[in-house]
Amino acid sequence: MGAEDGDFVAAWKPRARAAWRGALDMLFPPQALNGGPRPLAGGIAADAWSRIRFLDGPVCDGCGAPFEFDSGVRCAACLAKPRAFDAARAACLYDETSRDPILKLKHADRLDLAPMFARWLSRTARELIDEADAIVPVPLHPLRLLSRRYNQAAEVARPLAAMTGTPYLPDVLVRRRATATQAGRSGSGRRRNVAGAFETPERKRKLVDGLRILLIDDVLTTGATAEGCARALKAAGAARVDLAVIARVHAAADLPI
Repeated sequence: MGAEDGDFVAAWKPRARAAWRGALDMLFPPQALNGGPRPLAGGIAADAWSRIRFLDGPVCDGCGAPFEFDSGVRCAACLAKPRAFDAARAACLYDETSRDPILKLKHADRLDLAPMFARWLSRTARELIDEADAIVPVPLHPLRLLSRRYNQAAEVARPLAAMTGTPYLPDVLVRRRATATQAGRSGSGRRRNVAGAFETPERKRKLVDGLRILLIDDVLTTGATAEGCARALKAAGAARVDLAVIARVHAAADLPI
């Protein structure tokens, strides 16, 4: 099997699983993830929707952290130490309500949730999407991809690119080193863990050169992974790298990811 055949199979398998799940949902309507009545969409019941803390108000342009008032500036952390990515947006805060569907997508084969998350990003990151030349998912290492069978960031990035008409470039960024999980690490520990882990393959650099790229991931914690990706893309010639995530961790939060 050649590389192109492998790419076809990799792209076909998630779609086949999603189609099969859709057929099953017609026969056995899905229950809400939170145990409530039949969901409105994507497995989330109405009462859970009301508890999700969507970040529709003013946010820091640099990291997407919510502001109580529209100050027109970046947060103190971003002003003190600018990040490798240029701007960031998150659809919601990562808390007890939003965590469950995100983890279901990430670890429980709930690929049917990916289009819903893509719609969330199409709204919260609209200005970044309008300026982007391409959408790129945060990659998994091949060994992690083999065990998980799909990349949750790619499953969200693909429908987001399709619904917004933005070119999708899934293979211009790779994780060349298998890193340990980021869970439980400090900010400095996370940065050391992913240092030098990402790169743009030499043969793909011409596809990145001069582009404004929107990077897609599931959750933003310290930003170490996104910064590692942004540095790699900029080293390959990207003019700008912005970030859009489903959820961002609140500074005081301590939830598993």
